[in-house]
Amino acid sequence: MKGEEKLCATSLESMVDFSMEKLHARDVIALSTTADKVCRSQKYTNRSLNGVQRMKGKRMVVCHAEVYPYAVFYCHATKKTRGYRVRMDGGEDGEVVEAVVACHMDTAGWNKDHIAFEVLKVKPGSVPICHFMRGNHVVWGPMESVE
Repeated sequence: MKGEEKLCATSLESMVDFSMEKLHARDVIALSTTADKVCRSQKYTNRSLNGVQRMKGKRMVVCHAEVYPYAVFYCHATKKTRGYRVRMDGGEDGEVVEAVVACHMDTAGWNKDHIAFEVLKVKPGSVPICHFMRGNHVVWGPMESVE
């Protein structure tokens, strides 16, 4: 994406340093999707907006775990992105998940062939695109970023 800053982090230290630099913050918080059981693909519900917490700010760093013989994360600083924590329950087996969600507010600079546009049947720049983060991804924000 245009203006995106990236890093392949091979250590926790490099991930933290990159996040602090891009967020212009000394105190940062790492958020990840968590589940009370071993997470598997199933349907969930969100019963109220009380279960949704918005992260403050319009910038965050997201680090995606890569398939590699040792820990490697693809980290990128995203602009015009909002983060949320969403409590979901009612899984088929009663599981409760605290999910981290990233909403890209401006997709005008994205490749028009991005799979999100095809799946949602929308055009670049027309609507925000949101997605849930898997448990092995880390979302970084300023320490005071969670309301």
